Amino acid sequence: MKTLIVYAHPEPRSLNGSLKDLAVSTLQAAGHEVRVSDLYAMNWKAVVDAADFGGYATSPLRVTPSSGRAYDAGALTPEVRAEQEKLLWADTVIFQFPLWWYTMPAILKGWVDRVFSFHFAYGVGVHDETRYGERFGEGTLLGRRAVLSVTIGGPESQYTDRGINGPIEDLLFPIHHGILYYPGLEVLPPFVLYRADRISGDEFADVAKRWQERLLTLETTPPIAFRRQNSGDYEIPSLRLREGLEAPGRSGFDLHVRAG
Repeated sequence: MKTLIVYAHPEPRSLNGSLKDLAVSTLQAAGHEVRVSDLYAMNWKAVVDAADFGGYATSPLRVTPSSGRAYDAGALTPEVRAEQEKLLWADTVIFQFPLWWYTMPAILKGWVDRVFSFHFAYGVGVHDETRYGERFGEGTLLGRRAVLSVTIGGPESQYTDRGINGPIEDLLFPIHHGILYYPGLEVLPPFVLYRADRISGDEFADVAKRWQERLLTLETTPPIAFRRQNSGDYEIPSLRLREGLEAPGRSGFDLHVRAG
C-alpha cells in the first residue's frame, strides 16, 4: 500500500505529531510505502491568488477558469503539482489534524483550495441529461481511500445527537462528502480522539494501540456508504434524492448514506 499523510499541526511534539509519526513507523514496518506532506514544515501557502496560475490567470482574477487553464497547461506552481502527483501516487490518504473551530486548520483548507484545482478535482467529466460530471463517487481520485485522524479538545458526549456541538458525523460531513468523496475518494470512518489536551502518557499507550489497529486494517475497512451521484439515486439535473429511497427516520446529511 502506498500512503500519503497530509499533516497539519504547528508543533512536532504535539499529540498530532505523535500520531503522524506512529502512522509512518507502523505502515513502514508493515512493508508499505509512506510519503508525508507536513504543511507547516513546508511553509505551505494557504491562500489562492493569481500567482498560482502564472500567465494563465485571468484579469480580473477568476479562480475557477484560471485554475483549469493552468492545470491543463501543466503550469500550476511546482508545489501544487507535487501534491497532485502525490495524490495520484497514493492508494490511501491519511489526513492528520486537530479540529479547530469545527473544521480543519486554515493551512489544510488552503492545501485543499490550491491542490484540488479545476479539471483535477472538479469540473471533470461530461454533463448531460443523464450525468452531471464525474463527482461524488467518481472522478480523478477514484480507486483511492481516505481517512481522517482528528483530535478534539472536548469530551465525546458533546459531539453526539444531543450534544451541544452536534454529531461528529455531521461536523465531518462537509470534509468527508464535499471534499473527499466529491473527487472519487472512498472515505473510511474517521479515527477521532476526544479530550485530546488531557490524554496522559499512560492513556496514550491505549490510543497508540487503537491507532495501529486502524492503520493495519485500512485496506479492508468498509468505507462510508455514500450514495453515488450518477447511480440513479438522484434526479438530474436537480440532484435531489429521489423520494422513497431513504430509510425510515433518516434526514439531513444521513439521507446521503445508503442504509444497511
